[in-house]
Amino acid sequence: MATATPTQFDPNNAQNLIEIEKQFAVKAVEHAQTYWNLLEKVNPRELRLTKMDDEIFEHAMKEFPELAENNYEKLLVIDEDWLKSESGKKRWRDFIQQYEKKIQDYNFGSLIRTDARQEYSETNTIFVTRIQFYVFEIARNRLGLNDKAHELAKAEAAKEKEKAEKEKARAEKEKAKKKKN
Repeated sequence: MATATPTQFDPNNAQNLIEIEKQFAVKAVEHAQTYWNLLEKVNPRELRLTKMDDEIFEHAMKEFPELAENNYEKLLVIDEDWLKSESGKKRWRDFIQQYEKKIQDYNFGSLIRTDARQEYSETNTIFVTRIQFYVFEIARNRLGLNDKAHELAKAEAAKEKEKAEKEKARAEKEKAKKKKN
């Protein structure tokens, strides 16, 4: 009886499986929400994202000196065209590969805010690899570029807390009213 020989997996010709894509999207959204919650609770200048923050920051600034130009303009507002241009892709691919054995999930997809001064939104978010996320967010945190986001996140959390307290008070009032009747 003949056995079928397994064929080699070719990622260039693989079909996207909707369920796998959904799982990746869910993970990316969860990661973004976790990070936003961290920005709310911790001063970004004190936030460490990995054990290798120093190395990642220094390596990125050496490999991508343009990130430091014009008052860190490319860090403050990510230029997706620069990031994903043909030359950009090659430079980033070479950079990313150096973290294969150093950073867990280094090439997983992550959502990042294109403008550091704003919160996550449909128009202020792009998809990058995890190590690219670390490059931008470590630099933004160290250089004070996430200070505005920190204040936004804190204000947003305060509004949510106030809304929850009002809802709780309203529910208790309703409950007391029903008991009375």
